[in-house]
Amino acid sequence: MDIVGNGFLARHLKPLVDRHPDTVVLAAGVSWASHTSDADFAREAALLRDVAADCRATARRLLFFSTASTGMYGTADGPGREDLTLTGGTPYGVHKIAMERHLRTSGTDFLALRLGHLVGPGQPPHQLLPTLLRQLQQGSVAVHQGATRDLIDVDDVIAIVDHLLTRGASRQIVNVASGVAVPVDRIIDHLEERTGLHATRSYVDVGGHHTISIAKLRALVPEVAAMGFGPDYYQGVLDDFLAAATPATP
Repeated sequence: MDIVGNGFLARHLKPLVDRHPDTVVLAAGVSWASHTSDADFAREAALLRDVAADCRATARRLLFFSTASTGMYGTADGPGREDLTLTGGTPYGVHKIAMERHLRTSGTDFLALRLGHLVGPGQPPHQLLPTLLRQLQQGSVAVHQGATRDLIDVDDVIAIVDHLLTRGASRQIVNVASGVAVPVDRIIDHLEERTGLHATRSYVDVGGHHTISIAKLRALVPEVAAMGFGPDYYQGVLDDFLAAATPATP
C-alpha cells in the first residue's frame, strides 16, 4: 500500500503499509468539514486527478476518503445511504461529491469511503473532540442546537479498510460509521462525567441532525458485528480518547 499524505488518518494507516500492494491511499487534502477555501478544494481536486491518473496507468486501485457528514447527508430524507442522489449541504459536501463524481467517470479502479466522525490519538486540534475537551477545561462550551455526530474509533476504521481491501471491494462508495447519531449534548455529558469537569453551555441554532446508514457496510464487512456498534458504542470511543489524551502518571 502506498499512502499519499502524512496527517491523522495517514498515520493510523501505517500498520497496513505492507499489505495491499495494488492500492494507493489518498489520505491528504481537505479534512475540515466546515472548510470553505476554494483554493484548498482546488488543490485537493488537482491531487486527486493526478493520483487517479497514475493509478489508472499502473493498474492500481485508489482508496479515497469522502465524508458522511452533514455536508453530505444533512438534507437527506431518512438515513444517509450511498445510493441517494445528493447535491451537498455545505461547500465541503459539494466538494466531496464532485471528487466522487470524478472518480466514477475517470476509468480508475477506486473505492470511496464516506467516513463518520473519526476519533483517536493525534487528532488535529480543530476537530470536535479536542475542541470540546479544550472548552471544558476553559469552563465554557459552545453547542450547535440539536447537532449530532456519528463517532467511530479510528482503529475500527483501519480494520474495516483492511477487510474491504482484502475482499477486493472496488468501484463502490461505502459509508464507514457506527450508524448511531449521538446528540452532542450527550457527548459533552459523558466527557464531563469522566473528567469531572463542568462547563457552561451556550447554544447556537445552526445544528444539523442526520443518521448514516451502514447496511451496505454490514453486508460487505460482516466483522463489524463484533465491533460493538450501537447506542452505547460512543461511550467507549470517548473513554479511549480521554485515556490517550491524559498524560500517564509516573
